[in-house]
Amino acid sequence: MEVYLGIDVGSVTAKLAVLDSRDELVASLYLPTAGRPVEVVQQGLRQLRQQLPAEAEIRGVATTGSARYLAGVIVGADLVKNEITCQAVAAMHHIPEVQTVIEIGGQDSKIIIVRGGVVTDFGMNTVCAAGTGSFLDHQAARLHMSIEELSRRALESSRPVPIAGRCTVFAESDMVHKQQTGHRLEDIICGLCRALVRNYLAGVGSGKDIKPPVIFQGGVAFNQGIVRALGEALGMEIIVPPHHEVTGAVGAALMVHEDMAESRNASRFRGFGISDIEHETSSFECRACPVQCEVTCVSAGGRALAWWGGRCDMWEGGPIMKEPAS
Repeated sequence: MEVYLGIDVGSVTAKLAVLDSRDELVASLYLPTAGRPVEVVQQGLRQLRQQLPAEAEIRGVATTGSARYLAGVIVGADLVKNEITCQAVAAMHHIPEVQTVIEIGGQDSKIIIVRGGVVTDFGMNTVCAAGTGSFLDHQAARLHMSIEELSRRALESSRPVPIAGRCTVFAESDMVHKQQTGHRLEDIICGLCRALVRNYLAGVGSGKDIKPPVIFQGGVAFNQGIVRALGEALGMEIIVPPHHEVTGAVGAALMVHEDMAESRNASRFRGFGISDIEHETSSFECRACPVQCEVTCVSAGGRALAWWGGRCDMWEGGPIMKEPAS
């Protein structure tokens, strides 16, 4: 049984997805990163090994996300791709005629414009948390409720209260003020969802040609209050695909399946045993030129496995057996 593994390691969560030879999802995981990407990837591999049938053989591995290079070195990836490409591929696999992909994660958000099966434009927000899932998580914790309850109560609103959502600090202050003036909590939460959508469209979606079909991916798509607010703001149906929380990993697995089928090479996957190997990450300042880039290094057993992070290609391309420039 040949399978293909996609790993999406973001700043808040790590997603793993395994597809079979027909590109159907066999197993998936959605784990909090908690600032420990290496340990979480290893934990994910241990859990996947228990989920997969004994006859499953991984024929290809791809990594994506903000820690894609680090994860790629740890697992021995055959392919390393950016999040935009992987999210678009997953969306087109679900709905080939998709024209807009909205993806909102824990710490960043994206919009991808697709025309004729090709990505023609995209936008990202990696600076402000007002349009991301971490802001919703924070507000749910402040209100002493789960994110599931926050989603449910947003749908119970009949008169949403306007919330200033351009900044997380102002939004929270405005919510507290609205609570103090006696507004129903359901109306405040619904107003918060609308504020997040408004902030997303004004920032990430500004100037983008948003056309249906619109697919909403990422962990925030669990929140039905956000789904409804998006639909109302755009005046369009918002499609939430199955397993939307792991679409980045699914897209990576789809791409490595195609790549390995074309190349017919053996996978570089280091095996599930790497979950028991201790890895270390460090960084140094390259002094080969006046730019002095900060270069990241990952090592195991005292041996450097790979370097990356420079502005030139001096430290790129996987394992490079040389000493840092002094």
